Amino acid sequence: MTPLQNKIDFAVIFSVRGANPNGDPLNGNRPRDDSAGYGEVSDVCIKRKLRNRLRDMGESVFVQSGDGCDSLRARLKSCEELKKLSSGKNADLRLFVQAACARWIDVRSFGQVFAFGGECDSVFVRGPVTIGIAKSVSPVNIITVQSKGGAYGKGGTEYGDMSEISRVDFGLYVFNGSINCPLAEKTGFTEEDAEKIKWALITLFDNDSSFARPEGSMRVCRVYWWRHSARTPAASSARVQRSLRIAEKAGLCHKPCSFEDYDIITDSIGGISPPEVFAGM
Repeated sequence: MTPLQNKIDFAVIFSVRGANPNGDPLNGNRPRDDSAGYGEVSDVCIKRKLRNRLRDMGESVFVQSGDGCDSLRARLKSCEELKKLSSGKNADLRLFVQAACARWIDVRSFGQVFAFGGECDSVFVRGPVTIGIAKSVSPVNIITVQSKGGAYGKGGTEYGDMSEISRVDFGLYVFNGSINCPLAEKTGFTEEDAEKIKWALITLFDNDSSFARPEGSMRVCRVYWWRHSARTPAASSARVQRSLRIAEKAGLCHKPCSFEDYDIITDSIGGISPPEVFAGM
């Protein structure tokens, strides 16, 4: 395994067509948007998709479901080594963190809070990979339709409930992230892990379809990957993020309805090589 030697910044542009990218449970599961009508996808939602992709790639993931453990505490206790390191007054929490990071890629990537309770203090692991909220480039049009679900009971009696389904007509979204070298050193995050994160971003919506997100309704359009020349960057992440400019094409006579309706420009930054650019799968 190769220690991470260069800070990394990245940006992901993705499109949504006829789908609910991230429902708000406090607003009838309606697609999230801000007061100005711009669509949003939470960082928690994006990390969930990344964890799913990493798990599809054969990686061991701590925050997951469907593995027989009904809670994070149960998953932690299912590992005898970690259970021993976190038990009792003489628990070695430093060794516990090292073992947890080595075992689960999402812990050494995003960090994790382990709340033990009882005699052992809680542990906070700060991860090197940060993900921001995704925002749409233009305001989105959210369409709500009513539907009736049907089912048959005894004697052939039909039952049905009316419900509302809300989807984004079309939206182009972008989110930013970075990978920090000093924190990577603390959790054991490596160059190989960075490549896995990159591939997970490129294939973010593989195996992610559902009733709210039909197959093909969400796709990664571009991934921009800036690798700095050193552990300490020549430019801040904020400056790197500002160097990527996305705008509706001049003279567009209709509301944007595809990725091709936008111009994308990457400004040069002194001391940083141009980003690698990857098209989504």
